[in-house]
Amino acid sequence: MEEEKKKKTVDISRILSAAIGFPIVAVLMIFGNNYVIDIALAIVGIQAMREYLNAVSKKSNPVKWISYLSCVIIAIMHIIPTEYVGLVQFLSIPVLIALLFFQVIVTNMKTNFNDITYTFIGICYIVFCVLSMSLIRGMENGVLLIWYLILAGWGTDVFAYLIGKYFGKHKFSDVSPKKSIEGCIAGTVGAIILTVVYTYLINKYTDLNYSYWLTAIIGLILSILGQLGDFAASAIKRYVGVKDYSNIIPGHGGMMDRIDSLLFIGPFAYILLGLL
Repeated sequence: MEEEKKKKTVDISRILSAAIGFPIVAVLMIFGNNYVIDIALAIVGIQAMREYLNAVSKKSNPVKWISYLSCVIIAIMHIIPTEYVGLVQFLSIPVLIALLFFQVIVTNMKTNFNDITYTFIGICYIVFCVLSMSLIRGMENGVLLIWYLILAGWGTDVFAYLIGKYFGKHKFSDVSPKKSIEGCIAGTVGAIILTVVYTYLINKYTDLNYSYWLTAIIGLILSILGQLGDFAASAIKRYVGVKDYSNIIPGHGGMMDRIDSLLFIGPFAYILLGLL
């Protein structure tokens, strides 16, 4: 009985963290220029990278200097002339691979293939996904479009948490035992509702006319991808044997615990929102 009661008690620290953190994000995304946002996202990326590296260091010896150096690209994305952005994105992967194998060579294989694999995955997972948020914010009407990503990601988290907490009875996966089928479904439905309502507000108060059907489909896709991102972050934690990536955000854990869904959503959102 006590265990059931504890299960249905909402974590107050989680709510307070969200109540404080969301207005900060809102002010930044609404009023910040591209350069300020890029620097803020680079800081987020560096913290997320630090947590990821600390976690996977239990299974490998990742190349930290390349990992942190790669976060710099987030901060300078809008400094790069527009005509060269595509070239930078195209070359980033082969340059990264070259640097990682250079590390293997200069260390006489003390850095091994396992180490550079964990490093490569972390950079792709964190840097390029955080970078996509910067690119969305820099799009035409980006100050409006970025909220589709945030509402789909965090909206899914909120609805899944609340419904799963009180009504979840069927476990979804052993990867994250606390998540229920009911919560996952509620998260996606909630995200769709939020994106449609947000589209209504945009169409009403601006001269834009976004399709409700298209935004609903985008909300559906992003919500599902966001939950996949949540499970991916949980899978890494279970593999390396940690409960949370860190404890810097009360009720949530670390930066990775807070943005795991947004990481997966970002690149897909950049493509899908371009359809609007």
